[in-house]
Amino acid sequence: MLDGYEMHDLTQPWCEHTPAWPTYDNPKVWYEKSLDTEKVNGQKIEFMNHTGTHLDGEKHFVASGRDIESMPLDELVGEAVIADISDEVGDYDVYTSEMIEDAVDVREGDILFIHTGYQQHAWHREDADPHKFFCKHPGPNQEFAEWCAEKELNYLILDCGSADHPMNTVVRDVRPELADEAADHLGVGDLDEIFPPEGYQLMHTELFPEGIVHVENAQVPEELLNERVQIGTFPWRFRGGESSVCRCVAFTEA
Repeated sequence: MLDGYEMHDLTQPWCEHTPAWPTYDNPKVWYEKSLDTEKVNGQKIEFMNHTGTHLDGEKHFVASGRDIESMPLDELVGEAVIADISDEVGDYDVYTSEMIEDAVDVREGDILFIHTGYQQHAWHREDADPHKFFCKHPGPNQEFAEWCAEKELNYLILDCGSADHPMNTVVRDVRPELADEAADHLGVGDLDEIFPPEGYQLMHTELFPEGIVHVENAQVPEELLNERVQIGTFPWRFRGGESSVCRCVAFTEA
C-alpha cells in the first residue's frame, strides 16, 4: 500500500475468455511448458491489443502519432474526475458535454472517466451481454469531441466497448439489424444524419492527433462515482506499440 492512499482497481480481469473488439481475434492462452513434463509452467499468449481494459494510443489511428513507450508516466498518472451519467443514458443514446458537466466539475487537463453503467454488461459480470457492451452502449457525437478538445483533457476512460458511439464504428456495418434499431431509436431515417462519414470514429480520428487518447473496457466501483481522484494507467512500455493492455488504478486519500 502507498502510505496515506487507498487503491481501487479499474481494470477488467483478463484471460482467454476476454472478448476482443468486434471483428478482432479473441485471445488464445496455452501452456508451452508444463509442470508434469518439464517441471515448470510456461504460458504463451496470442491476442490483439484491443482486448479487455486497454489504452488506445495515438499510433492506433495516426501514422505519425506517438507509440505507447513515448507516453511518460507523469501523463499517464494524474488528476481525474469520474462522471456518472448512467441514469441519463441507455441503449444507443447520445451523450453530451452538458450531461458530463451536470454530473461533475471537469477541469482543464483532467483525466475523465465516463461511467455509462454498461460495465454491468461486461463479459465477466452476472448481467454479461456482449451485444449491449460492444454494440448498443451510448456514445458521443461531434459536439462532445469538440468539447474534449476545448477542455484539453489529458485522456478519457470508458466503462464500455468503445469511446465512440457503436453506430460510428464498424459495428454499424457488421450488425445492420442493430443499425436499423438504432436509427429507429434515435428518430432518424439515416444514421448519417447524426454520424456523417467525415466524422467516422471521431473520438479516435479527431482527438488522437490532439494527443487526447483513451482507455476502453474499464470499470469503476460505485463509491467513486462523481468523485475527484488520482488515476494511473499502466500499459506495457511498448516500443512501436499502437495500443496496449493496461492496468488502471484510482488512488484516494485513506
